[in-house]
Amino acid sequence: MPDAATATPSTRPAVRVAVLMEREATPNRWEDWRFRLADVVLHEDVFGTVPRVLRDDGKTCHTLFPGFTLELFRDEAEGYHLNLSSGAPVWFVVWRIDDEDPSRAWPETVSLSYNEAGRRLDAQERVDNVPLPAELVAWLQAYTDEHYRPEPKRRRRPQSFLPPEQRR
Repeated sequence: MPDAATATPSTRPAVRVAVLMEREATPNRWEDWRFRLADVVLHEDVFGTVPRVLRDDGKTCHTLFPGFTLELFRDEAEGYHLNLSSGAPVWFVVWRIDDEDPSRAWPETVSLSYNEAGRRLDAQERVDNVPLPAELVAWLQAYTDEHYRPEPKRRRRPQSFLPPEQRR
């Protein structure tokens, strides 16, 4: 695992990351602003602790949001498994647009759980994803291998053996 991974005081595996968001001014005649998740990178101390604009040419603005801590939880192991088994593991980022100033947006949370991302999408939240680097795929795979136990498949009794009132 990269140096950025640490064991938090709660002893959960964790990694600190920063989120790079892109804002495009007037991408078309119907939108004043368009936002996009550009990347998620391992946090470095030089990033600091407050968001900062890395580049703004008047049309496109890239803002770095540092200091997110992503912890792995045993009860999300199935979601990690689904992310890994998708063939293209990703970071999931939940982000928001400011209701009072629609030219501002920011990331809220970062996750690796497919199930958590699904719950957020079901709640009508904005969730985007970007590819997970290979070294973090290996880290997540090791955790998932240790903690994920698929539900045993239960044999369904053939409908013909059930009384008529219990048949579906």
